[in-house]
Amino acid sequence: MADIQLRFHKDMLVLSGSLSHAFGIQGFDEAQQILLPVIEPEVVEETLRLQLATGVPCLVAPTGAITRARLAHVRASEKDAEIAQAALRIASAFKPQHLIAKIGATGLPIDPSSKSSLVANRDQYARAATVLGEEGVDAFFLDGMASLDDIRCALMGIRKECSTPVFVSVDAAEDGTFAGGRESVEDAARLAVEFEADVFGFRASAAPEALCSLARRVADATPLPLLVQFDVPEPPARRATLNPGPFDSPDGMVAIARDLRAAGAQFLRATGKATPAYTGALAASVAGLDCVR
Repeated sequence: MADIQLRFHKDMLVLSGSLSHAFGIQGFDEAQQILLPVIEPEVVEETLRLQLATGVPCLVAPTGAITRARLAHVRASEKDAEIAQAALRIASAFKPQHLIAKIGATGLPIDPSSKSSLVANRDQYARAATVLGEEGVDAFFLDGMASLDDIRCALMGIRKECSTPVFVSVDAAEDGTFAGGRESVEDAARLAVEFEADVFGFRASAAPEALCSLARRVADATPLPLLVQFDVPEPPARRATLNPGPFDSPDGMVAIARDLRAAGAQFLRATGKATPAYTGALAASVAGLDCVR
């Protein structure tokens, strides 16, 4: 059993934030970011160091574009194993409590009526799990799944290769839909259970009240531990009012963490324009706390 499984439905835990904003500030575009573990390992190392310095227990390795379909966009599909191992080598050197390997959506069009289409997508995820490997990885993190069919393919692909715990997350609208409004987070949560995911969650750009409402809906739909990712917008240069917004500074994370915990979330992650200070504030807010479900 992976160590992180012992903490499901027990400890409140925070995942390290998205690195794309930090890489972008340093001048790397999206294509360059995919190859950074190989071409600029020192940049990745320093960026992860800042994340881990916040006290975050779950370090997410920068492997989100590891499927060959995604790597093909930068003509690096044959380098998937090299990129995966470079990223994991850098991340594991910090000896985090839990190392989580991210796998983003393939981006391939899926025809649910075509077996060959489904198998091709499934095999992309199976290959990703293989090149990442099980050793030293506490969980795989399927982030930004595009549809119910994508979730099904991804989980089938990973389970074809290993029994490592899997987190699944979709990018949800404020009304709880995803995949362009065609599908719901509740349906995705139920499908995640059916295909043996270990944690289900969503990412949303929404006010704290809407995030909590979505969290309660998902918690009612699945017995799995719940992950909530929320986008932090670019902080305002100055604010005309004396009443700051909930995302304007890391101080706002205290109330957000409290309310999401009460809504049933166990895992929290600040994304978007969040700096390590936001991640640190989240981690400090829930340190030592048990989850409520």
